[in-house]
Amino acid sequence: MTRSIRPDAVLVQAVIAGALSFAHLHDIAAAAGQDGWKAWAYPISVDLLLVAAWRRLRILRSTGGPIRAAWTWFAVALAASLGANVATAGLLDLSNVPAWLRILVAGWPALAFLGGTLLVHTPADRETEHDPAEQVSVLAFSAPEPDPAPEEIAAPDQPGALPAAPAVNVPDALLSYARKVAAEHHTRTGTPIDTDTLRTRLGVPIPMADAIAAQLT
Repeated sequence: MTRSIRPDAVLVQAVIAGALSFAHLHDIAAAAGQDGWKAWAYPISVDLLLVAAWRRLRILRSTGGPIRAAWTWFAVALAASLGANVATAGLLDLSNVPAWLRILVAGWPALAFLGGTLLVHTPADRETEHDPAEQVSVLAFSAPEPDPAPEEIAAPDQPGALPAAPAVNVPDALLSYARKVAAEHHTRTGTPIDTDTLRTRLGVPIPMADAIAAQLT
């Protein structure tokens, strides 16, 4: 059974717009003295930086990371692309390109390399900063439980046997926060959080961390 191929209007529009923008950037680079393969490399560099900045922006948004740098490089690449499109609309004499434009075109490779490097090395899986009030509540819950009075300790069933350790009571707010931390760790690493990592993240004693881990499983 044959399936009819129906072109997507949005995809066709994107291809046309990309081709026109590519040609305008090529014309600007060639007019600024970048001849041969260099003039063809400029539009590729601008478009790649634009796509890389947008992709990094989406990743940082989903992980709660800082997006200011990604927005900055997206705006730089968009300005380069939009500026070339406007300049070739008859507002600029391509036979007599001003010196400032030649400087911008000549300096673009270094700028694009810097932007691409910073985007690649921006930590997308950075630990999310916690609210100060949340931190205070965690520290309040991390205080060790007071030792029970001697009369409250049940006598062992057998002579010489040690009394059982009292159960650690985990506050609901702390357990809810621990679930959030565990979910964030699983999303970031793809593996369940272990007790040591949980104890470090929450800042609680070992018995409290063991009790929380038991309730998370």
